[in-house]
Amino acid sequence: MRSPAFALSELERDALTEIVNIGVGRAARNLSVMIKAPVQLSVPRTELLLRSEAAKVLSGRGGAGLVSVGQKFQGPFSGQALLIFPEANSLELVRAVLGDAMDLNEIIDLEQEALAEIGNVILNGCLVVVANMLRRGLTMSLPQVNRGSGSRILDAENGSSSEPVLFLRIDFKVSARDIEGYIALLMDLPSLASLRELIRSFIDNLDGKEVEE
Repeated sequence: MRSPAFALSELERDALTEIVNIGVGRAARNLSVMIKAPVQLSVPRTELLLRSEAAKVLSGRGGAGLVSVGQKFQGPFSGQALLIFPEANSLELVRAVLGDAMDLNEIIDLEQEALAEIGNVILNGCLVVVANMLRRGLTMSLPQVNRGSGSRILDAENGSSSEPVLFLRIDFKVSARDIEGYIALLMDLPSLASLRELIRSFIDNLDGKEVEE
């Protein structure tokens, strides 16, 4: 699905990718400190999709068994940030953060709270950097933990399935812990239009030239 009126130019897409890459790098460092192991990242990928199509992408990555920590963000551009991984990884991620000495029952009791805190640290770390690079501020909601398919996770945010969204995702992997997942950012078209103007200003500040249509 493509919308020429709101599509980013190659230069704008490259700038957005670089900005998000720096933000996710900060998030990865936060996660690495929490679990005491290196975190590998993929290059950010951006697509303009219907929300229903984004849900299919999520489900295709982990089937019905997904866990997400989601936070809404508001400011000059708004949307939702998601930390997503297969449900089978959730306990291992919590164990990595809380420590291997804890027994399984203790980890299960603390899982929901720990996941929310992990998501909060990672997603905030990413978005704060993005907002700072664009010289704007964002307000973040409290983290919400959801489970199920991609459709269920996105439906939990009460968005229309036919709504076009900018879908940006970055894979991460912790080989030492056999943990993998990804970070996703979703924004609607009005937010994409606002974000595009901020990206243009960012590019102008770098090279002193205006971005052509």
